[in-house]
Amino acid sequence: MIVESLEIPDVKRIMPRVHGDARGFFLETFHARAFADAGLPTQWVQDNHSRSRRGVLRGLHYQLHEPQGKLVRVARGRVFDVAVDLRRSSPTFGRWTGALLTDEGLEMLYVPPGFAHGFLVLSEVADFLYKCTTPWHQQSDRGIRWDDPAIGIEWPLDGPDGERIAPALSARDRVNPLLAEAELFA
Repeated sequence: MIVESLEIPDVKRIMPRVHGDARGFFLETFHARAFADAGLPTQWVQDNHSRSRRGVLRGLHYQLHEPQGKLVRVARGRVFDVAVDLRRSSPTFGRWTGALLTDEGLEMLYVPPGFAHGFLVLSEVADFLYKCTTPWHQQSDRGIRWDDPAIGIEWPLDGPDGERIAPALSARDRVNPLLAEAELFA
């Protein structure tokens, strides 16, 4: 497996070794020793699977008092995946990084605790899988606005004719606060 840092060094792109032939492919999505050797978490307590249609934007979510690290990947489809650094003490506080994740590329992204996470579905349907380092904790659950101009995420929202597409958001994600108004990490 190859592990590389994105623009924010704590966020890692993981390219697993894929064994393929005419029948299909095989890959390890997690191997404790390989992850430990790469400095990645090896203790995961929860696996999640979401299915979404084109144009769905989920996020930007984080847990304040029970922060989660996430190992994310796409089993079907294509998504634009984003992490935003919410650690006030970090030199990259308030900055974002993103990556295209696909079922063809089979890459994964590690989003560490202290980051908000979200993704936009670019294919007709996407199955999005993620492992978490801590369980979901309702009282810690928080979010920030997906379109906060202070963060300036460059979501790929241009349609085939160049028109701007409005993403499909949950009721919660429509009212998330701006970064300046949100409860954040020290």
